[in-house]
Amino acid sequence: MTTTTLFDNVRVFDGLSDRLSDTTSVLVSGGVITAIGEIPVPAPGEVRTVIAGGGRTLMPGLIDAHVHLTMGIPLPVAVAQDPLYIGLVAGSTATETLMRGFTSVRDAGGPVFGIKTAIDHGLVPGPRVWPSGALISQTSGHGDFRGQAEFPRGVCGHLSHFEQIGVAVIADGVPEVLRGVREQLARGASQIKVMAGGGVASPNDPLDVTQYTESELRAAVDAAEDWGTYVLVHAYTSRSIARSVAAGVKCIEHGQLADEAAVAAMAENDVWWSLQPFLADEFSNQHANPANRAKQLRVADGTDTAYELARKHHVKVAWGTDALFDKRVIRLQGAQLARMTRWYTPAEVLQMATSVNGELLQMSGERSPYPGRLGVVETGALADLLLVDGNPLENLDLVADAETNFVVIMKDGVVYKNTLPST
Repeated sequence: MTTTTLFDNVRVFDGLSDRLSDTTSVLVSGGVITAIGEIPVPAPGEVRTVIAGGGRTLMPGLIDAHVHLTMGIPLPVAVAQDPLYIGLVAGSTATETLMRGFTSVRDAGGPVFGIKTAIDHGLVPGPRVWPSGALISQTSGHGDFRGQAEFPRGVCGHLSHFEQIGVAVIADGVPEVLRGVREQLARGASQIKVMAGGGVASPNDPLDVTQYTESELRAAVDAAEDWGTYVLVHAYTSRSIARSVAAGVKCIEHGQLADEAAVAAMAENDVWWSLQPFLADEFSNQHANPANRAKQLRVADGTDTAYELARKHHVKVAWGTDALFDKRVIRLQGAQLARMTRWYTPAEVLQMATSVNGELLQMSGERSPYPGRLGVVETGALADLLLVDGNPLENLDLVADAETNFVVIMKDGVVYKNTLPST
């Protein structure tokens, strides 16, 4: 017996266009979009569920290219908390993410393999997850969260808590970097996250510092490429970006302090730029530590310029939130997308969060855990779909309130939410 779902009387945003289609119908079967427009009559034995769209907008599920599902608790709690608790919080975060209409995410670091498996086995509702696994960090790098009393490690020293539970791998020198990367690939990483520069939240690295030598970065790139995938790096400054590009890195995360030469190098080498709309406002983490807050403000000051340079040099720009350590901020995921109209048209924003991010996910190649095309509504694409009560191309604020405006949420052909009246 075949079970299919028919979205009838809908207008489609296909993830590529800047306008909606005329009223049409879309058929889903076996987790795939099988027909658009001319719908075949039900086959013998087919059970077809009809969702009456009423002229609403059918669009691809949203994709967030930079999340940390296992980092939804405050940092002081996370550095000492039992991993089972962290896993339960991650399950809650994953379910909330799906119910905000984000059907796919690229997890940019953390012990996410277990929660991904639970989602894939149907134990926990959640998005498709492209896992990076543990952050690869040098000593004193952005993934080194050890307190001062934990230095030095020593030749026979024990691993820190974050290393033990899979948040980070502290690796110095080419052999250790190779080992760290290969361990994550063995665990199922679809891409590798390396910390190439200073950060805001971490205690041991100033924002301006450059991390890892080019040979260490190249080692990570080579190990990833041997597995048919790529390296993304945490980097804010021009120097860390330039070194990463020279080493063959394929995706820069953040980069708000990049100068024009660094951005031009990214464009010339076909490097992706995964930017986040970091501004010093209610959407940002509230850092009590003055040093962290000062770093955060410096990053926020560079955000407008970063988007301007990305446009000027035609860099491939992905969209992500990088919300962590604060549930309040994480739950503003849709609102973070809506405010991208500060730099782009609503159509450009939606394309970025659907087909463009879907293209980024495909860079994992054979390491992708979910073969098939995402981020588009077309025949043969994976059936991750949202039915929106309104036209988000005219009013992007609709995505900020998924509870009200996303009346149907489907992932892999399965309906996880349907608030339409029964017919």
